[in-house]
Amino acid sequence: MFKKILIANRGEIALRVLRACRELGIETVAVHSEADREAIYVKMADESVCIGPAQSAQSYLNIPAIIAAAEVTGAEAIHPGYGFLSENADFADRVEQSGFVFIGPRGDTIRTMGDKVAAKDAMKAAGVPCVPGSDGALPDDPAQMIKIGREVGYPVIIKAAGGGGGRGMRVVEREEDLILSVEMTKTEAGSAFGNSTVYMERYLQKPRHVEVQVLADEHGNAIYLAERDCSMQRRHQKVIEEAPAPGITDAERKAIGEACVAACKRINYRGAGTFEFLYENGEFFFIEMNTRVQVEHPITEIITGVDIVQEQIYVAAGLPLSYKQEDIVIRGHAFECRINAEDPFTFVPSPGLIQTYHAPGGPGIRVDTHIYEGYSIPPYYDSMIGKIISSGHDRDKAMARMRVALSELAVTGIKTNTELHRELFADPGFIQGGTSIHYLEHWMEEHHPKGKGA
Repeated sequence: MFKKILIANRGEIALRVLRACRELGIETVAVHSEADREAIYVKMADESVCIGPAQSAQSYLNIPAIIAAAEVTGAEAIHPGYGFLSENADFADRVEQSGFVFIGPRGDTIRTMGDKVAAKDAMKAAGVPCVPGSDGALPDDPAQMIKIGREVGYPVIIKAAGGGGGRGMRVVEREEDLILSVEMTKTEAGSAFGNSTVYMERYLQKPRHVEVQVLADEHGNAIYLAERDCSMQRRHQKVIEEAPAPGITDAERKAIGEACVAACKRINYRGAGTFEFLYENGEFFFIEMNTRVQVEHPITEIITGVDIVQEQIYVAAGLPLSYKQEDIVIRGHAFECRINAEDPFTFVPSPGLIQTYHAPGGPGIRVDTHIYEGYSIPPYYDSMIGKIISSGHDRDKAMARMRVALSELAVTGIKTNTELHRELFADPGFIQGGTSIHYLEHWMEEHHPKGKGA
């Protein structure tokens, strides 16, 4: 097992990884920007290293600085968390080439799964169901594009091969708009991602976003840890997640889980990963694979009892998984609310000094956050400041506990999106379950129209 791990991230995930390391008796190194000097995980780590100014490009995305920090502190491995460099294949390669262990998949795996066309081809070969669409990248010939569009069936969606986070996508309702839409998406993709390759898929009307958590080791073992429903989204950004997904049968869960496990073995996957699907009318359609720990991993941990971050560390150390598939049993239900420092309805970021902070508690409540009274939220990074996770023996109990937790949460000095969560947990449509990925956008238009364009 490792003696010292460097945590190449910030915020609540840095603290989450630090705690996992402490539990395993592993020393930690926290790297931080000048803006995060007073962060709690920096104070709690065994060692800390400032790696640059506030701007991410000069600190958390500064690969030479992170490698240098690992060298001077004697760390043996680097955990990238999520975001920043966590799915950067070049970073994974540099870490390994520098003599450290990257706590995640190999660089070539990240590279393959980060390219949406290559990932879809790999999933098709592994037998994972995919959305009907172009066979790889769209050709340059307009006539061929139109032919493919007719075969797929309208509406279609044009996606950038190197896109992500809801960027690089354009829905096309009519054939006469196809060519211009493809050219516009190519131009945007080339500018945003340095890769102008695009592909086409059928645009599903009311799909849900259902994802499957997997773990795999170096010894040929792979398991799936049930599924999560992440359909409550705004502009393709998740707001609320729950596990297991409402309405998914045991047979469906087993079939899609086994398909994901087979894919892991086929691509020699290593570590934690998530297969994301659109789910509609009882069918799963692969979207992409995230080759890292997810923001919403706690709800899977709660219903399965598996510590996903510690399993990442075990696997990176060359150990086999701690669990076999037959050990995984779903117990109860869990929700996660992402708490952001922003206006709840216009979504304008609200950085600043936290004057008072009271965290919720009680049975079935977990709070993952790095904030505290007197902490100043910097304006340079993502607005998420924490997550409230509730659990109960069934969905209703977990939902009731989340309502109580949201009523108890108190943060002053900044705005948070807590009121949005409170309203959603009182909404009949969400309470019923099984909402589509478009539900929240439509809900915002109906209940808070002034905030929809923010």
